[in-house]
Amino acid sequence: MTGSSSILLPPGGQRILVVQAHPDDAEHLCGGTIALLAGEGKDIHYLFVTRGDKGSDDPGMTPEHLASIREQEQRRAAEVQGVQTVTFLDGYFDGEVEPTLALRRELAYVVRQWKPDVVLTFDPWRKNEVHPDHRAVGFCTLDALACARGSMYYPEQLQNGITAHNAKQIYFFSTDRANHWVDISSVVDKKIEALRCHESQTRHMDISEWVRRRASIAGVEHKFKYAEVFHHYVMG
Repeated sequence: MTGSSSILLPPGGQRILVVQAHPDDAEHLCGGTIALLAGEGKDIHYLFVTRGDKGSDDPGMTPEHLASIREQEQRRAAEVQGVQTVTFLDGYFDGEVEPTLALRRELAYVVRQWKPDVVLTFDPWRKNEVHPDHRAVGFCTLDALACARGSMYYPEQLQNGITAHNAKQIYFFSTDRANHWVDISSVVDKKIEALRCHESQTRHMDISEWVRRRASIAGVEHKFKYAEVFHHYVMG
């Protein structure tokens, strides 16, 4: 088990892909780590499977309007974080994501296109993960990585400069089997600033207190003031 000032990239590693189910997932679960990586000059790409179109209890809100709001909020948060690109898949809806072959194929294409050195996503084996989208995205991302490296999988994708790609390094966030801790004490304010961009989700919260309380608990084991935790896995 390791404590670190950031995540570990392979020698020369520069590209990070963060696969998420909904806007604000990364800011909540690894926003400090993303801020650190951006500060190191890494190339960070956000991929969202849905636009979070169910994340409101406002009876006057429609899923379509909420999706538009949350996409705009996410783009502002990514700008605060220093994320280079933000991509949303089409045709997937909040609460309805399943680990299908179609989603696996789309994720494999993004991996081949972006060629990340490291991928961050949900830990699908977390025992108390109640959101079906989180489980589905975690499983599909892992399966997509296994397929993206083999040229016999989805050969129709391998054209116009797209080639098979082997991204071995995975960091699962939202995990209950942590083996890697990142010290985010120097960037906790940046994480809070990014989360405040998600006004539709955080305006009724004391987001500063919420972030600091959770991050302080995460940092106890390695005596970090504030931390985020991951399960680091290297694919064979």
